[in-house]
Amino acid sequence: MSSPIRAFLIDDEPLALKRLARMLETTGRVEIVGRATDPEKGLRQVAAQAVDVLFLDIHMPGLSGFQVVERLPTGPQVVFTTAYDQHAVQAFEVNAVDYLLKPVERERLERALDRIARRRDDPARGELGGALERLAKYLRAPGFLDRLASRVGDRVQLVPVSQITHVVARGRATYAVTGATEHMLDSTIAELERKLDPATFFRIHRGTLVNLAWISELHADFGGRLLLRLKDGRHTELVVARDRVRALKERLGLL
Repeated sequence: MSSPIRAFLIDDEPLALKRLARMLETTGRVEIVGRATDPEKGLRQVAAQAVDVLFLDIHMPGLSGFQVVERLPTGPQVVFTTAYDQHAVQAFEVNAVDYLLKPVERERLERALDRIARRRDDPARGELGGALERLAKYLRAPGFLDRLASRVGDRVQLVPVSQITHVVARGRATYAVTGATEHMLDSTIAELERKLDPATFFRIHRGTLVNLAWISELHADFGGRLLLRLKDGRHTELVVARDRVRALKERLGLL
């Protein structure tokens, strides 16, 4: 009987991480040697131990899954967990790199484990690094959005993301807020979180993305909440969800 597959998991969503870990454990084929919600910490832990495969989310604050791959030491195979559409999924297949489309299905997970087990002792897996690099370049193109489109009557206004202090969902609409005004968008917060550079925009609440470059200060109010104050002319204050406080502080280097 072959030895268990040693797996490390990185996903910034704790519930997704817990669900995947539970699914892997129930297969009886995997030993989970570590897990992390912070990609930088996870990368350091992976580098410090023997890991057969890294299950890696793509869209994370701090470092994206692609940036983690670029810094990954030689050794672990990589399985991306992704919400990408079918065209991107085909790119994974072409480059012979595995993926799991969220929400992960048991049958698909088993096939991924079969592939990992076959490659583990295959000398040809040295080609994996090149395939990962090609894949990262393919899926980056054309890159993160550098402006957002807002419809105003019969015309479309393009708003540079550098001017956007935050994006907020209000009612059934989503707005990009600049120092001067608000611009209604066609996209949801979840869609924009995938399309905007995670090194710049951070989700502080279910309905709010903030541009980190516009944060002036953080402070707690009398109710124990953490508030962000922005550099805009109105000194806008935004509430940080309790389950996002630690991740935000780590992202800002405060922990």
